[in-house]
Amino acid sequence: MLLEVSELDVRYGRNHAVKKLSLSVGSDEIVTVLGSNGAGKTSLLRAIQGLCPVASGFVRFDGEDITNMTPPERLRRQLALVPEGRQIALSLTIHENLQMGAYCRTDGNVQRDIDAIYDRFSNLGARRKMPASVLSGGEQQMLAISRALLARPKLMMLDEPSLGLSPLLVERLFELIVSLRKEGIAILLVEQNTHMALEVASRGLVMELGNVVLEGSAAELRDNDKLADAYLGHAN
Repeated sequence: MLLEVSELDVRYGRNHAVKKLSLSVGSDEIVTVLGSNGAGKTSLLRAIQGLCPVASGFVRFDGEDITNMTPPERLRRQLALVPEGRQIALSLTIHENLQMGAYCRTDGNVQRDIDAIYDRFSNLGARRKMPASVLSGGEQQMLAISRALLARPKLMMLDEPSLGLSPLLVERLFELIVSLRKEGIAILLVEQNTHMALEVASRGLVMELGNVVLEGSAAELRDNDKLADAYLGHAN
């Protein structure tokens, strides 16, 4: 497995955000993490990326124990997070935002990779010298994903990428997620659009108050009445 999380505990003072959670992601997989607000999904991704301390348990990535590594060290090992809310620098240009994604790289191919991003997302390329604040919400999400791509990730973690996007942009976003997997990037996806997430994922798990309460293949979760009633809802 590319990513292995075992018995992970995350605490913020008295708040026990993640409780003895284990999961894995293969190098050719999209795995989704579902659950209501406050379930601990974002805390899980932040702990994997090294952005919050781990109380116990371990994280292995590409065969290496990274539990005590800093976020830059994990990024250099090609583990990248696209955070909820995108967190792009609106006052910086689109080009400068992309350069930030490559700050851990020491090779000479960064500009080539940025040019490839501009070829892929022509709307970003056309406005590369403009501040990121000119972009729509969907374009900002594309910029956030593109910034993560500059780290040349083996695994990309996406935290609520479709939040606030129109149905058309959501569809395009999930097409992009599938294309990234086909290009060899594994995906760990936290997503409030549970139906779309289960359409693209191979496996998934459901969190509730820091615990895993359901897990299985995407097909099994889609057919699970408990999941449909408690987490999916009938209107999604």
